[in-house]
Parts: sequence; C-alpha cells; structure tokens
Amino acid sequence: MDRPYNMLFISRRNSARSLMAEAVVNRHGNGRFHAFSAAVEPAAEVDATTLQVLAQVGYPTEGLRPKHWREFSEPDAPVFDFVYTLSDTASREAFRDWPGKPVSSHWRYPDPLKATGDEWQRRREFGRTLVALERQMRVFMQLPLARLDAIALKTHLNEIGIEQAEASDAQAS
Repeated sequence: MDRPYNMLFISRRNSARSLMAEAVVNRHGNGRFHAFSAAVEPAAEVDATTLQVLAQVGYPTEGLRPKHWREFSEPDAPVFDFVYTLSDTASREAFRDWPGKPVSSHWRYPDPLKATGDEWQRRREFGRTLVALERQMRVFMQLPLARLDAIALKTHLNEIGIEQAEASDAQAS
C-alpha cells in the first residue's frame, strides 16, 4: 500500500475506549497504521481518568477529543480500511456506506466509565481496558494484511473480537 492503513474506532461516547484504541494504534502502528476515533453520542469532553491512564504509561493525549462519526463522512475525510465498533450501542448504529468499503468488525469492550468502587478500582478498570486494547491491536497489526482476501480478513477480525469478548467476560467474573 502506498499509504498507512486507516482505522476508525467507534464507541458510544468517544471518551474512553475508542480514544484509547486510537492512541494505541497511533503509537504502535509504526507508520503502517493510522487511527481515528468517533462516537454515536459524543461526550462533551474526554474522561479525565482516560487522559490520566494514557499519560501515566506514556501515550500522547494532545488532540484527543470526542467526535461524532459523521465528521468522518465529509468529502475530505480519510478513506478507511477498517472500521471497528467497540460498544454494543455503536454496533447497533446504522452507519452509512464508508468510501473504500472498509472491513468492519465489532470488538466489544466493557465500558470502564461504568466501573464502580474506589478511585483505584476505577483506574484499574481503565488500565485493564488499555492493556486489552494493546494486546488486541498488536495481534491485529501482525496479520499479513496484504496476503489476506476480504473473507479471510473478516474471519480473522471476528475471531480476534470473539477472543477479546471472552477474555473480558472471564475477567468480569
């Protein structure tokens, strides 16, 4: 490819999970991947704990902000190769047909904003989400994308999403 693979991560509010995914890919994509994030119902601002957890482990947070997915439907928007929903709310949304016909998949993550307990317990859930995203993105970025046809690629992406959902369910138990 003559450009990086563009990825869009969509969650309900774009204040935690999808922003973390964007930060992970942009840091570890090595110029081969470029990520964006958006929401179905954008929050007014990025959750403060999201910014703290990302900064604590060295991720840049400058420029991270909640955005509506429609920002990426404008004529000058990037063409996406992959579109992922990270929340059940986002997976039920009727999105337009994206230019370039990106491969899409639902990678369900628990919402760390719903974590209860003391501050340290809440921060632990944000950390768990970040670690899970890092693990999943590294697996994805190692796929031989140029050698996979669309059907094989979709199968791999769905398998990665199922493995993550099972791991999240097990962790919650």
